[in-house]
Amino acid sequence: MNCNEAETLLARYGDGELDGVKRRLIERHLRGCAQCAARHADMLALRARLRSEAPYFAAPPGLRERVRAAVASTPASASGVTRPSGDRWRWLGGGAFAGCAATVLAFVVGTTVVDWRENRDLAVEAVALHVRATLDRQQIQVASSDSHTVKPWLSARLDYSPPVLDLAAEGFPLLGGRLDTLDKRPVAALVYRYRNHTIDVFVRPESADAPPLRTLRGFNVAHARSPGWDWLAVSDVSSEVLTAFVERLAREAPAP
Repeated sequence: MNCNEAETLLARYGDGELDGVKRRLIERHLRGCAQCAARHADMLALRARLRSEAPYFAAPPGLRERVRAAVASTPASASGVTRPSGDRWRWLGGGAFAGCAATVLAFVVGTTVVDWRENRDLAVEAVALHVRATLDRQQIQVASSDSHTVKPWLSARLDYSPPVLDLAAEGFPLLGGRLDTLDKRPVAALVYRYRNHTIDVFVRPESADAPPLRTLRGFNVAHARSPGWDWLAVSDVSSEVLTAFVERLAREAPAP
C-alpha cells in the first residue's frame, strides 16, 4: 500500500470500518510511514478534541414523551388525504436541507469552540492525545522497556533522536513509545507506568511554549525543560508525583 491508497482509507480506518485485509495493510503502512501516521494521529486527535471540548446540550426532560404524544395524535395516512407529490418532495427536500444545515452548523460551532478554548493550548492538546491513545488502544506502538529498542524506533520516524530513559528503579518503568502529533508536528511520546497509572511524556526539541502545571478533566499536565529538550507529561497521577517525575527526566536527559 502506498501513501495515496492509504490516504483514501484513513478516515474509514479511524472509524473502524475496514475489513480485516485492508485494516492489516494500512496498519502495516502506518508503522512504516511517518507522514501517514502523523496524518492519522491528527484525525484521531481532532475527533478526541471534538468529543471532549465541543459543547453538548442535553435534551430537556420530557422531550421523549412529548414527541411520542405528538406522533400518537397525528392522523393516520389512511384518512384519505394524500399529500401532493410535489409538496411531498418539497417537504422531504426541506427536511434534508435543514438536517444538512444543522450538521454543518454543529461542526462549525464545535470546531470554533475547540479552536477558541484550545488557542494552541498545548496542555489541552496533550490531554486530548492521551485520552485518544488510551481509548483507541494505540498508546504503545513499540512495546519495550529497553531504551535501546524504543529510541531507534522513534528516531527512524522523526527528524530528531529523542532521549529515552528508564526510571524503573524509581518506580517509573518504561513501557514503550509511539509516534504522535503535537502542535502540528510529529513528536515522540514515551509511555511509563506508575503503580496502576499510565503516564504519557511528549519529548520534542526545545520550544518557546511552556504550559504551566494544569488539571484538565481529571488529568494533570506538567512541563519541564532540559538543555535542548522540551518535556510535557500527562497522567491522572497526582500533580506532585507527575511534576517530580518529569523534572527528573529533564535533569537526567543528555543534551542533543
